[in-house]
This record gives sequence, C-alpha cells and structure tokens, in this order.
Amino acid sequence: MRNESSGVNLRDWIGREQVVEDTITVAPLVALSVTLDRDDPLPHEGDALPPLWQWLFFLPSTPMRDVGADGHASLGGFLPPLTLPRRMWAGSRLTVAHCPRVGEAVRRVSRIADVVEKTGASGQLVFITVQHDTFTPRGLAISESQDIVYRAAPTPGNTTATASTEATPASAFSRVITPDPVLLFRYSALTFNSHRIHYDHRYVTNVEGYPGLVVHGPLIATLLLDLLRREKPDAQVLAFSFRAQRPLFDTAPFSIHGHADSATSYRLWALDSLGQLAVQASATIA
Repeated sequence: MRNESSGVNLRDWIGREQVVEDTITVAPLVALSVTLDRDDPLPHEGDALPPLWQWLFFLPSTPMRDVGADGHASLGGFLPPLTLPRRMWAGSRLTVAHCPRVGEAVRRVSRIADVVEKTGASGQLVFITVQHDTFTPRGLAISESQDIVYRAAPTPGNTTATASTEATPASAFSRVITPDPVLLFRYSALTFNSHRIHYDHRYVTNVEGYPGLVVHGPLIATLLLDLLRREKPDAQVLAFSFRAQRPLFDTAPFSIHGHADSATSYRLWALDSLGQLAVQASATIA
C-alpha cells in the first residue's frame, strides 16, 4: 500500500515503536474529576487510577513548528505520512491487569500493529492499529489496542454518517450529556489534544465540513465507563472496549446508557439527539 503523494509504502511503518515515561500525579485527576462533575475525594499517593484515566498521561510533546494544519502533530514520524485530512479515534480494546497508582513511575510502549487501506461510502479510508502497553514497577498494567481511522475530505452532498440499524437493549441506567464548548475545551486541555475539530468552530465547519464541534471519542468512552462507575462504584474493571459508529457534536445533547448482561458483563452505549447509535462499548468487571 503506497501513499499517493509521498510515494512511501505505509506498511513499512508496521512494527515501529515509541516509548514514553511519566509519573501519575494528582492535578490531572482532580481536573478530570470536576470536568465529569464527580465529587471524588482528593487523590493521595498510592490511590488507584480510575480506568481510562491513563489517557491523561503520556501526553504528546510536539513543538509548534511540527504541528499540522489540523492542529495535530504532522505525520511521518511514529505514524505514517498520510495525506487524508480527516482523522478519528475509532475505538479501543483494553485489558487491565492492575491499575497504576498515584505517585508511581509508568512507562508506555507503543507499536504500530497494522495499517490497512479500505474504500467506504465516503471514499478512501486508512485504518491504523496502535498497540499501547503500560507498565508500572509491578509489571504490565494495561494493554490497549487502539484504532485510528483517516479519511478523505467530504464531497458536496455527502452526509457525515449513515443511520445505524443496530439494536440496543433496554436501558437500565442513563444520563444526558450536554457537550458544550467548555466541556470539549477542558478535555482537549487535559489530554493536550490540539486537534482543531474539538475547539475551532470555523475550522471544523468550513474546512472539515462537520456541522459543529466534534465530541472526542475517548471523552465519550470515559463518560460511558464513568456511568458504570456511578452504578457500580466498587467494581474493578478488567476489560473494556468501545467502537465509534457516528460522530457526536456540540449542536445538541446526547445520552449515555448501560445494561447488565450478567453480574460481571455490561453493555454501554451513546445515542445522539435523534436516538441514533453513536458509540457502543462493553465492560467486564469483578
């Protein structure tokens, strides 16, 4: 598979690795807690990191000179040099051996696991699978396989997404989320995510053709697992996966839902304001 403009073989990137080290600190945890409207006590050294909150660490450190027009780091280093302008975190699958703790030194080893090109209703698509393994002094803590999709700019008359026909079970617990620009800004800042689709209304509507600011996929996933934490506050998350079906925007509230398939298995999902399935997820707890 060869990138048309750069002339490089994208599959040559498979196997590339990147290692980042960090320390689990208190301030990001407090900031995300209040952003999610939680009333958590102040974290102390030795407290376990809530599931998915590892995304607050190992943040990108791209100099401004290396930032692309969309606000992301220019491609061609760890990630291959794609020319497709739209990108989305499409989903993740992760298992948790143990949770990192406040005060611990952590290390994340990332590897390009696969690069696949497809053609969909919106044109050319490239899927990149990145394997992230997070280690603490106690060994492998979290293993995550992350899917990133790149696609072409929209053509006139092309819709953002097709309607989902997948059925969801009866909701056992739910919340309504209002994704205003303040919430999106806070999450962008917490994750040092400078992708302009999340905060630059003129860019996201005029350049990428979306109807409004795009809600971060990992934010929706975090809200879904937070919904489960509110329902089962003492549960230990052993595994979690999510898959984005269609984007959510700041133009209307959306709802998040949960349903127990068993005592240890839960289905979670997000619906847009029209009731269409936007994100589906599953969690295994102990």
